[in-house]
Amino acid sequence: MDEGCDAWFDRELAGCSFADERLNKRLRKLVVRIGSAMGQSIPLVCQDWANTKAAYRFLSNDRVSEADILAGHFQSTRDRTVATDGPVLVLHDTTEFTYQRENMEAIGITKSINSGRDKAGRLRSHTVCGILMHSSLVVTTEGLPLGLAAVKFWTRKKFKGTAALKKKINPTRVPIEKKESVRWLENIQQSTELLGDSGRCIHIGDRESDIYELFCAAQKVRTHFLIRTCVDRLAGDGDHTIADEMEAVAVKGLHRIDVRDSNGNPDEAVLEIRYRKIRVRPPIGKQKRYPALTLTVIHAQERGTPKNRKKIDWKLITDLPVGSPADAIGKLEWYALRWKIEVFHKILKSGCKAEESKLRTAQRLANLVSVFCILSWRVFWMTMLNRSAPDALPTLALTATEIAVLDRLVNDKPKVRWKTLSHYLIKIARLGGYLARANDPPPGNTVMWRGLSRLTDIALGASVGA
Repeated sequence: MDEGCDAWFDRELAGCSFADERLNKRLRKLVVRIGSAMGQSIPLVCQDWANTKAAYRFLSNDRVSEADILAGHFQSTRDRTVATDGPVLVLHDTTEFTYQRENMEAIGITKSINSGRDKAGRLRSHTVCGILMHSSLVVTTEGLPLGLAAVKFWTRKKFKGTAALKKKINPTRVPIEKKESVRWLENIQQSTELLGDSGRCIHIGDRESDIYELFCAAQKVRTHFLIRTCVDRLAGDGDHTIADEMEAVAVKGLHRIDVRDSNGNPDEAVLEIRYRKIRVRPPIGKQKRYPALTLTVIHAQERGTPKNRKKIDWKLITDLPVGSPADAIGKLEWYALRWKIEVFHKILKSGCKAEESKLRTAQRLANLVSVFCILSWRVFWMTMLNRSAPDALPTLALTATEIAVLDRLVNDKPKVRWKTLSHYLIKIARLGGYLARANDPPPGNTVMWRGLSRLTDIALGASVGA
């Protein structure tokens, strides 16, 4: 295996520093092998019992954690962020991985769901086995994913008893440290510290992240947030709410956006934009612990009632300045990029098939998903590079070996003069089934992960046969 074949993995994992150098080598081999057959089982990608056994030992090693596996990728994320200019968006979201196991105790639970009714008409439920992951993905304002900055795995064992506690007292009085919501605060702190320049970071989350403690945590580390709000908090002197103040705000601008209805047909929505700076107060039970904050609320509501889709109604809250309709629209466009972290999670589940693993414990599964995170980010990164930086040099994302293999494996189209990064990324997509016809849209993540798997496998074979 020559250095050119897997130089990309060497660079991405350079920041990993296990106490035992053999663990560094095993991680490198594991990433290369899984990358050559994304979505396949460990025995298949390892090919023989010796390598399969070594992979299982690595994933079950008590000295190996998700933080150790991702340390190099986190450092690479920081390096890529430093190399860019302007603000960066840190997208936060939670996803769960579900598994079928006879012994659920070894992994843990995620939730209890309704199973319908029995013959007597009584409701039944069953417990879902799995792990949860809260991730923080760094993207540019153009939507290019630079990498992960923080990841947390857990099962519900850790927070057992929280639901019972909420039945006894008002949920707003439960300390944040006793809630699963603390993961939002921890990831904001970790990602901000990693990236180094807190003023450039804008942390973006959905309605689940509308947590007053999060606002204060962001202020404490001098970073920024843009959150979709769902809580009508006390405002001003505490004798009215945010909604009361926003009702008095006139429409300050209109914004037209292209959308699709429930049938996938194109449509246009006209949004009425309102915004106002408001003095927001903490929950009553926490006013002694947290200060009031001056924040800006942006409300974008669609005119009229659309057919075949839900009416757009976004309420955002931020500590960023909003002085004009253009500023407000800019914040809405930033929030609209939040769906990219959902695409990343989709690649984890559909491309790497993270939920099909047969590993038996939560620790092993978390370690395996951490490896998948590195590979899934690369697929997503290269897909978006083709759209955001098509004219860049191919060496930005590909090794010399990969470029040489693509030149031999996929024929160039007539009249090609300058081989850009996009030229080679299209070749990778063609390996994954992309037809590259004149009117085809840019290749998506599915054909890219298929093509990258084939490319890695072929490049590995070429290095062995050299």
